[in-house]
Amino acid sequence: MHEYANLVPGRREAAVEVHRPTPLAPVPSAPVVPVQPGSVPAVTSVVLPDGRVVTGYAVEPAKPEPVAAKPPVSRAAVNIALGGIGLGAVCGGLFLLTAFITALTALITQLIVLATVAFGGWVAVQVFSASGQSSGATVNIRKAVFKRNHFRD
Repeated sequence: MHEYANLVPGRREAAVEVHRPTPLAPVPSAPVVPVQPGSVPAVTSVVLPDGRVVTGYAVEPAKPEPVAAKPPVSRAAVNIALGGIGLGAVCGGLFLLTAFITALTALITQLIVLATVAFGGWVAVQVFSASGQSSGATVNIRKAVFKRNHFRD
């Protein structure tokens, strides 16, 4: 039981199972087989300045593998790739041109509407200000004067 189980009245803990790890059996390693070089290197001896002789094998520097030549790229593949890039550039340019024309059309439409509203307001001001100044309805049409439903030449 847990050591704090006695602090809470009426509480009982379930039996606790303890798991212990099972060690694995050691796996025997494969024996190391010495690999003989393709040719036996020459043994060299070096006499040091103090008279000692050191004998050993000459170690040749590691030579890198030769780089494989890249296969040539066919002209057709290059032309197809460049054609795709060109087509993408043309399509993008046409899209931008279409967007520019659409924006320009909207701008011109808004300017026409603005001019119409301004001109309509000017006409309205002229009509309402002219009708408010005169007391009679006098209209000059082709040198004839109509005044209060009477025609005079």
